[in-house]
Amino acid sequence: MSATPAHAGLVLEGVSVRLDGAPLFKIDCHIPPGQILTIMGESGSGKSSLLDFVAGFLRPVFEATGRVILNGEDLTHVPAPERHIGLMFQSPLLFPHMSVLQNLLFAIPPAIKSRSERRQLALQALDDVGLAGFSDRDPATLSGGQQTRVALMRTLLAEPKALLLDEPFSSLDQNRRADVRDLVFRLARKNHLPVLLVTHDAEDGAAASGMTHYLNKEQGGGCSTFKQPRVVSGDQ
Repeated sequence: MSATPAHAGLVLEGVSVRLDGAPLFKIDCHIPPGQILTIMGESGSGKSSLLDFVAGFLRPVFEATGRVILNGEDLTHVPAPERHIGLMFQSPLLFPHMSVLQNLLFAIPPAIKSRSERRQLALQALDDVGLAGFSDRDPATLSGGQQTRVALMRTLLAEPKALLLDEPFSSLDQNRRADVRDLVFRLARKNHLPVLLVTHDAEDGAAASGMTHYLNKEQGGGCSTFKQPRVVSGDQ
C-alpha cells in the first residue's frame, strides 16, 4: 500500500475567527483522509462559524484569518461551490418537490452525462444504505433516519473531497442515532474523506474514534498536539 502524501487531507492553518473584534477561537489542525476531527464547545464558541469558514459561507459580520488547505490546495479565497466540500446539517434538507431519486440525481456531477449511468449510480446509492425500492418515495414520507441516509448519499454522490458535519444526528432518537452515525463514519472512511464534525454530544466524538478539539478562546491554537502532524501545503 502506498503512503499517503504529506499534504493529503484537510489542514486548518492558523484559523482564527473574531466577532465585533472579540476572538471566538483559534485553531491549527490537520485531518488526514479517512479521519474524523470532532469539534466541541459551548453555544456561541464558534463551532458553526468554523464550518462556515471552511465551507466558504462565513458571514461578513465575522472576521477570519488563516488558511483552509485541502489536499495541498489553498481554498481560503476559493468560492464555496468550487471547494468540493460536502456538508450535512441537523436537518436533512431534502428538496420537498423532488422524489428521493430526483434528490440523488440532482447531486451527481454534470460530467456524468449518461442518463442511465446517473440513474444507476443513484439506485446503487439507495441500495448501499438499505433503501432499495425507495426511489419514487416523497421525502416527507420517510422517517428521520431514512431522510438522513438519503441526505448522506446525496452528499457523497456529489464526490466531495472533504465532509463537514453540523450535528447531523441530533434530531434522531438514541437507537437510530447510533446506527446512522456509524453508517456516516463508515462511508466517510471508505471514501477516504477528511471529516470535521461539530457536536454537543460526547458520544458522537467517542464513536468517531479520532481527535476531539474543544473550542475555547483562552486555549489558543492547536488541536491536541499529539498525533497531529505539521503539514506543509503542496504549493510551499
